[in-house]
Amino acid sequence: MSESSLHIDTLAVRAGQQRSQFGEHAEALYLTSSFVFESAAQAAARFSGAEEGNVYSRFTNPTVTMFQERLAALEGAEKCVATASGMAAILATVMALLKAGDHIVAARSIFGASQQLFGTIMPRFGVETSFVPGSAPAAFKEALQPNTKLVFIETPSNPLTEVFDIAAIATVAHDAGALLIVDNCFCSPVLQRPLEYGADLIIHSATKYLDGQGRVLGGAVCGGQILVEEVFKFLRTTGPTLSAFNAWVLLKGLETLKIRMLAQSANALDLARRLEAHPTIERVFYPGLPSHPQHALAMRQQSTGGAILAFEVKGGREGSWRVIDACKMLSITANLGDVKTTLTHPASTTHGRISPEARAEAGITEGLLRIAVGLEAVDDIEADLRLGLG
Repeated sequence: MSESSLHIDTLAVRAGQQRSQFGEHAEALYLTSSFVFESAAQAAARFSGAEEGNVYSRFTNPTVTMFQERLAALEGAEKCVATASGMAAILATVMALLKAGDHIVAARSIFGASQQLFGTIMPRFGVETSFVPGSAPAAFKEALQPNTKLVFIETPSNPLTEVFDIAAIATVAHDAGALLIVDNCFCSPVLQRPLEYGADLIIHSATKYLDGQGRVLGGAVCGGQILVEEVFKFLRTTGPTLSAFNAWVLLKGLETLKIRMLAQSANALDLARRLEAHPTIERVFYPGLPSHPQHALAMRQQSTGGAILAFEVKGGREGSWRVIDACKMLSITANLGDVKTTLTHPASTTHGRISPEARAEAGITEGLLRIAVGLEAVDDIEADLRLGLG
């Protein structure tokens, strides 16, 4: 039975597994910096790539390989390369594929660290970025330049859950000879598979839903063999490597990914409906609600609305911080994708390092809160929020 014929549920627990001569049932954890060769000739062949096999855990480790192959199978990708974090995955991709004089078109409504990377760090290397306000494919087309090589989007976006038409933006990018990169962190391959809509590469912060329990950092780049091989070459030389231990933890996380994503998405939809009716909340941002401006697109492109929502509280920063400080159960942290519900104030945390003007363009107000819904009872989540909402 080939992996291509298996359902995603099966791939999540079986894909990519390699057993040693001991026949272990669970995936083995290979905690070693290097690997021993049978001869000088084999060592030379391994280093040159003439013979497949493990060389050095900076770029080849069996546990990491199992994670890469499993995630590639889930995303329907030819290849995956794992990295130390989600931001390491983005950095490795742009450094591997771009050179001085190239240009990026990116959505304005992306994660704050991604904005910093594209807007502050990459210009030092001669790579400029145009940020597109809004999700309309036509706006991306207008931002293209003759030297545009990459188009970068998150869908849904962080934190306002703006949904981007992957297929339409892929057409815009490809017509200009550029690549489309999609950050699929919010959905995971359970809810959305961007390669099926024309994306060239997928970025993951494996720290989030792929782990699912807030234990380790990790990242990944998935896509076609040729492009991912270029990212691998960068990683081999520069070393933003996923550790074997973290890969082992992430493998265990993938086994329950679908169960968690569907349950947390159901909780998020229930909570979003309740918050939308609350008098002290001005607006709820959640793709699963009919009130969301891209609701129809989200329901075509995603299997659920996801597990993350944002809402705007009356009273600006004072009102939003009052909600956070009153909570007794919810975790006040900027991480997301955990089975424990997390709550954060984006304007002073995840997007606190970008300028007030950039936050305003992205629609991130002082009253905005982002909640990543976990597996607790929705009644208990709502009751905790009501302590500060009134």
